[in-house]
Amino acid sequence: MTDHAPDGRYAGLVRAFVGRGGDYYADAFRRIGSVRGIAWQMNPAAFLLGPVWCAARALWGLFWPAFVVEVLAVVLIGIGLFGNLGGDELVRAERLTRMAEERMNAAERAGAEGSALGDSMKRSAEAIAASAEGARARAALAGGNARRYWIGGLALFLGIRLGVALAANAALARRFRRWRGARDLPHGKGTGRAAFAAAMVVFSYPLAVYRFALGEAPDWLVRFPADPATRNAASRAIDGAVRWIAGTFDGVFSAMTAGIDAVLNLMETALVLTPWPIVMAVTLALAWQVSGRRVAIFSAAALAYLGFLGFWEKSMATVALLGTAAFLCILIGIPLGVWCGRRPRAYAAVRPALDFMQTMPAFVYLIPVIAFFGIGKPPGIIATLVFGMPPVIRLTALGIAGVPEAIREAATAYGADRRFLLLKVDLPLAMPSIMTGVNQTLLMCLSMVVIASLIGAKGLGEDVLSALQYAAVGQGILAGVAILMCAMVLDRIVQGRAS
Repeated sequence: MTDHAPDGRYAGLVRAFVGRGGDYYADAFRRIGSVRGIAWQMNPAAFLLGPVWCAARALWGLFWPAFVVEVLAVVLIGIGLFGNLGGDELVRAERLTRMAEERMNAAERAGAEGSALGDSMKRSAEAIAASAEGARARAALAGGNARRYWIGGLALFLGIRLGVALAANAALARRFRRWRGARDLPHGKGTGRAAFAAAMVVFSYPLAVYRFALGEAPDWLVRFPADPATRNAASRAIDGAVRWIAGTFDGVFSAMTAGIDAVLNLMETALVLTPWPIVMAVTLALAWQVSGRRVAIFSAAALAYLGFLGFWEKSMATVALLGTAAFLCILIGIPLGVWCGRRPRAYAAVRPALDFMQTMPAFVYLIPVIAFFGIGKPPGIIATLVFGMPPVIRLTALGIAGVPEAIREAATAYGADRRFLLLKVDLPLAMPSIMTGVNQTLLMCLSMVVIASLIGAKGLGEDVLSALQYAAVGQGILAGVAILMCAMVLDRIVQGRAS
């Protein structure tokens, strides 16, 4: 027994937790606590009721696996008892038999007329008849497997019930220990929970058997009763809204495109038009100072790969796109992350938008980007911006929220104002998390290179896209490794700066 409470008090706590059957569970929990390792005990109620018992006791981690496995077991039993396992093969055999008879009759007529095709048609009819016999044999074999299906399903059903019965007391004991520290946890026999589980069982088991075991399922069970007119109306409404927004705010979108284009031109001037020895020397010196000699040597090898294989200009154009997108992500993301870290309500409002930006497939939000901004490099940067900004916002908010409140109170007690707290306390202490967010944003922006090339962003993504279109394996691998080299160099430099 791991509890230090007297026996009477302990039994009272167990009765308050489980409701009926308190003495049984008090004894079971004592025996579980006195055994090191796994204490196997058989719970008859859990064996009889299975998932319903788990739901009544709020053991959802045990309910869902048991429910799913029991559905599978019931389906197997239904297939074995009611399913027509060889039905498809019998239908095929009958069709082939009719075809063989027709072909044989045609062969006999051709032979009677002295046609040279009579023998060939006869051999074809015999081959079709042999296929029909094979289909009948497979149908008979499948019909003989019916017993295996229902026996296997029954064994699976009893096995999962036995597993639930053996794990039930231990799982309930763990929940009892949690309940003693948090009395608001659901406990006792929940009638509503049990009714929900019973409804799930009554609804799901027969419906699953009907779908998989009783022949062809009706259309209403296979297809959701959707209305195409509703989808078409919604699509037309969205098209109209997008056209209205694009026409009304055309000046705003043009200004955004011009601003992004200015930053991008500056980056391309620095990386693409500047002589390559200068760019390489600056990169290697920066890698040496920030991350050390090993990273500098690796960066030299990576840049040499880009240069000798003819990827230099496209790599620099890609890094210019990446740099512009990452600059905008950091410029917007860090202040927004600081605000979210200090305002939980603001973070709760921003989080759905961040979830949408991260979970929505990139190809989907390329559609409104094209509608509002057209095609080219600025729209590619905007698409990259949407995909790459969430990590820096989330990790900045996490770092700011993780600053110990005692340190901020001490700084305030010594006269620090809000600006001093932000610049000298919050940001330095949150810097490891912020730099991790910057690193993740850089890599996620680079991962958008190929997708952004679909709307004219060019760079190395254009080579990969061309390789996909024409199945040029060598070109695609070389361009992919070039993207990898850019990513690894940037990652090593940013990690060195973070450390």
